[in-house]
Amino acid sequence: MTDSLKIEIRPVTHPDVPAISALAREIWQATYPGIITQEQIDFMLEQRYGHERLYDDLEDADKWLDQAFLNDRRVGFAFSEIRKGEFKLDKLYIHPDVQRRGVGGQLIEHVAARARKLGYPCVILAVNKRNTAAIGSYRKYGFVVRESIVDDIGHGFVMDDYVMEKKL
Repeated sequence: MTDSLKIEIRPVTHPDVPAISALAREIWQATYPGIITQEQIDFMLEQRYGHERLYDDLEDADKWLDQAFLNDRRVGFAFSEIRKGEFKLDKLYIHPDVQRRGVGGQLIEHVAARARKLGYPCVILAVNKRNTAAIGSYRKYGFVVRESIVDDIGHGFVMDDYVMEKKL
């Protein structure tokens, strides 16, 4: 449900990178303990949200980094990309204190609109099998489980995920 609050989606720019990195850390620390170990959380945050990685992502023509503001407060972000011939919602994170207020749904629709415009028939994503709240939210927005995967990400860590898909 969307409140009467103003949600604005803007592209991430170079000056936004430190704030996105910090927001990712805050959201991950609220979401993943109990799902994956703190060691894996730290590893993945550095691997995916280190400043240099984010700057590199901004320069990639097949990646889009968007951020959501709720009443001028940065509250979430979505990263999407073309990967292996498919349009992937690679990251979607909303601050816990504003979840279930329509921010995630608007980011999903923003990404889906981009995929449609580029001619893709669906959007895919990967979600940890133990992240039941996220799985429920994705189902609410039309995603269905396509397959189950286990991906070795190095340093003894794996991602045990469902690949979900939303037809456009």
